[in-house]
Amino acid sequence: MKPGFSCRASAVRTTASRILYLSIAILLFSTLVIPFSLSAQSIVANSPAITAQNRMIVIGFVGWILKHDDTRRSEVKLSEHLRRDYPDTVVTAVFEHYKGGQAHALIMRELNPQHEGTLSDEVKAQARIVIYGHSWGASEAIALARQLKKEGIPVLYTAQVDSVTKIGEHDGVIPSNVLEAVNYFQRYGTLRGRSKIRAEDPKHTRIIGNFHMDYRNHPVACPGYPFYETTVARTHGEIECDPQVWDQIEDTIRSKISLTAKN
Repeated sequence: MKPGFSCRASAVRTTASRILYLSIAILLFSTLVIPFSLSAQSIVANSPAITAQNRMIVIGFVGWILKHDDTRRSEVKLSEHLRRDYPDTVVTAVFEHYKGGQAHALIMRELNPQHEGTLSDEVKAQARIVIYGHSWGASEAIALARQLKKEGIPVLYTAQVDSVTKIGEHDGVIPSNVLEAVNYFQRYGTLRGRSKIRAEDPKHTRIIGNFHMDYRNHPVACPGYPFYETTVARTHGEIECDPQVWDQIEDTIRSKISLTAKN
């Protein structure tokens, strides 16, 4: 082999190796860095920097293996309605039931946007927080409220829809930092939610009610829902897409937004 040809072949191999390494680097960046960035943006998409005292924080949780951006879901629709109608006065986000830590981080960020040490008692007292969820998401909603209690942060309202207890959580007892709580459930399906919630301290928490929804004679259509949810877990899915349930929850949240605006 001629020396010149050998040098050229070596150069070609070197260039090919560099291209390969560059391609791998680009692939890793696109699969790891970019999705993380987009995820962070989705969490704070409705979080412009204005004072926490002027904003209500509304957190929703979906259950099972559902996604926070599944627009078929009532939890997501509710959040979208509030984002549309109250763009400057409400921070709203929906999370998977196993992302309570992210929801908590969002609340802390909103209450302390300047990251100025620990929250003062005054800021905590002025917090306006609402948490709701379905199934495991309802269980996570109460777990988040309980964590906020440990930090001395009040919660205006919690709403549980066919709450299914997650391991290590206690979704049947509403912590005393919650002002009002409501529970919707159904009892005739294969998968059934909690039928009763009670206040840890009735002097501090008002249980609006434990409302039994019966779909035996009045089924609710859930267009686009997976086969499992329309057959095996039909009634558990029906309560999740029942407009009567979610309209009541949304009306309650809107009334609290109006009161906060007046104050």
